[in-house]
Amino acid sequence: MSDLRDLYQEVILDHNRNPRNFGVLDHPTHQAQGVNPLCGDQLQVFLRLNDGVIEEVRFEGRGCAISTASASIMTEILKGLSVDQADHCFEVFHAMATGAATPGAADLDLAKLEVLSGVREFPARVKCATLAWHALNSALHHAGGKVTTE
Repeated sequence: MSDLRDLYQEVILDHNRNPRNFGVLDHPTHQAQGVNPLCGDQLQVFLRLNDGVIEEVRFEGRGCAISTASASIMTEILKGLSVDQADHCFEVFHAMATGAATPGAADLDLAKLEVLSGVREFPARVKCATLAWHALNSALHHAGGKVTTE
């Protein structure tokens, strides 16, 4: 089990050092800001939807390794998904992070999220891991604006 945790930690650190899809998206159709006052994480999620499908997704901001890695992995998973599929990803990830469930490999491409499953053992870090996802949910459903973990 230690080897698996080491691998998960290395994946998280890699996504933190080299976040995928990082930066502002030109002409987004949807966007929202997320803030975690406890940890100081601040990020913005940008989406471009075309006929109900996520054509492009990016994020920017600053935060701890867990929030940055979670946002980075999220952007990799979401490209090409419908809004309904993205909603499903949000629900599955939130359940996994809070300890309510764990995603199976058959759940779209959600096996990538398992690297963040350990946050459920650290309640204060759950907010770091779910911040980008709450911003995504807000952006997708045109709530926009700012979401906070508090």
